[in-house]
Amino acid sequence: MKIQEILKKVQTGDLTIEEAELFFRRQPFEEMGYAKLDHHRKLRSGFAEVIFCSGKADSHLLSIFGKLYEADGEVMGTRSTRHQYELIKAVYPQVQYDEISRILKIEKPGKKRIGKIAVCSAGTADIPVAEEAAQTAEYFGADVERLYDVGVAGIHRVLSQLDVIQSANCVIAVAGMEGALASVIGGLVDKPVIAVPTSVGYGANLGGISALLTMINSCANGISVVNIDNGYGAGYTATQINRLGVRE
Repeated sequence: MKIQEILKKVQTGDLTIEEAELFFRRQPFEEMGYAKLDHHRKLRSGFAEVIFCSGKADSHLLSIFGKLYEADGEVMGTRSTRHQYELIKAVYPQVQYDEISRILKIEKPGKKRIGKIAVCSAGTADIPVAEEAAQTAEYFGADVERLYDVGVAGIHRVLSQLDVIQSANCVIAVAGMEGALASVIGGLVDKPVIAVPTSVGYGANLGGISALLTMINSCANGISVVNIDNGYGAGYTATQINRLGVRE
């Protein structure tokens, strides 16, 4: 809850002074011994803390997930496993899990999504990373258009979607192999392009380094690059850009 909400609840008698005091004691973060939950992150940046699930102990994940859900009424985790989903589902049956993006979340119903972000993948093998980007942006309140399998091996596919791509406030280009999709899109739009190299490809792809270097060295303007397979980072940044576009 926001500080204003707490004060209003105390004013109306829906919350006792002791309960409000307990809330403020947790600010700006809550010490859990093994974690420090950043409850003020949404106030500072506009986005609540998201859980990186990979490698977390079951008991730690369950406790962190519950605390963040209790604080904000929704919570999202990235890079989760089916085992972690089953663990959370046993306590929070409303939790949703997507096998492709590996996103685990409880989302507020009826959330309004604004603006437009176009998420493009070069091939179907890039979709897991593209979906991580798309679902991250949707969770944070952006409207997303998905354009998958529009790589440069058949460039007519992306050209057929130019109306959608050019009308977006921001474009995410997800590609493995040599990563050329971002350069092509960057030369066709007047909006920021966020390039996401993926680890998809044969040996010389070097686990995504080949695509990463291509995107960093792009001669098209307006392209920024996130880390290999970092769909979450792309979705987060695109949402910030989208919010600015909506304000304008």
